[in-house]
Amino acid sequence: MSTAFIPAAKPIIGDAERAAVDAVLRSGMLAQGTEVAAFEREFSDVLLDGRPVIAVNSGTAGLHLGLLAAGIGPGDDVIVPSFTFAATANAVALTGATPVFADIELSHYCLDPEHVASLVTERTAAIMPVHLYGHPANLPALGAVAERHGLALFEDAAQAHRARLDGQPVGTVGAFGMFSLYPTKNMTSGEGGMVATPDAELARRLRLLRNQGMARQYENEIVGCNARMTDLHAAIGRVQLARLAAWTRARKANARFFDDSLNGVGIPEVADGAEHVYHQYTITVPEDRDGFAAALRDEYRIGCGVYYPIPAHELPPFARMADLPNTARAASTVLSLPVHPALDDEDRERIVTAVNTLAKAGA
Repeated sequence: MSTAFIPAAKPIIGDAERAAVDAVLRSGMLAQGTEVAAFEREFSDVLLDGRPVIAVNSGTAGLHLGLLAAGIGPGDDVIVPSFTFAATANAVALTGATPVFADIELSHYCLDPEHVASLVTERTAAIMPVHLYGHPANLPALGAVAERHGLALFEDAAQAHRARLDGQPVGTVGAFGMFSLYPTKNMTSGEGGMVATPDAELARRLRLLRNQGMARQYENEIVGCNARMTDLHAAIGRVQLARLAAWTRARKANARFFDDSLNGVGIPEVADGAEHVYHQYTITVPEDRDGFAAALRDEYRIGCGVYYPIPAHELPPFARMADLPNTARAASTVLSLPVHPALDDEDRERIVTAVNTLAKAGA
């Protein structure tokens, strides 16, 4: 059996991506151009049932500009999960608004609608769930809270390309939905983000904000920034988009194998009507999670990750008191195993053998 290290994540870049980049380089048109426009159309058609998409240079920029375009700013509160990457809260804070941290439910690690409802005040302007690890958040319940209180609903779908809930793609429910194209995501453009919105005025403001406030050169309408995607990145993204369906099937097959084979650890749950795309395959290790992870890496040469060991509300930029017991529990027990499409049968067997052996030994 091979002892080569199995990475926790593995971007798959091949000859087609290289050829696409070379074609852009030969064209001489490197900045936002025809490749970006084509990528926006294809992403919309393939993943979002035609909802218009605006390409930007990172997922964080997509959240930030989406919030600005929606009018979020100083004096507003936006309810977000603490158990996620800091970019979600960062984007809120960068607008001058305040991120208010809500607890998660432990079945899927997404926002708990009941706790969200308890946090609504006269300052609350919006709710922004994260479809964490590729599992959809409870959008019907969160949407009901938003509607009851007259709040906007935004979706952080950074990890959830092709995820669906009751047949509807994530990213098509809120006023906007953002997808990240960072190298470790289910598909990549090298770096980048996509913001989907059906609101023509919000989309127009997003396009202005990403391009120094201009729709036409030198005719600046608002204060903006440079958050444009390059044609080089878009060319990579177009190739990856065409391969995403097959990669998603492979992730699901790997997850099913782990579901059927792992013992002694908690395995991911999938809600009724949800289509999980397994950006991460996240188990729970109730005792000595960190020791378990170290043994996987050091003894069995299997990469793994703890996403996220420090909840956002405990980080220095946001440090504030919050009673989030489910968040605390998840932060101390979750462990993500390799589930990427590059795994072969031998890799999967090695992962299962290692996890089951460590769980049985009480590592």
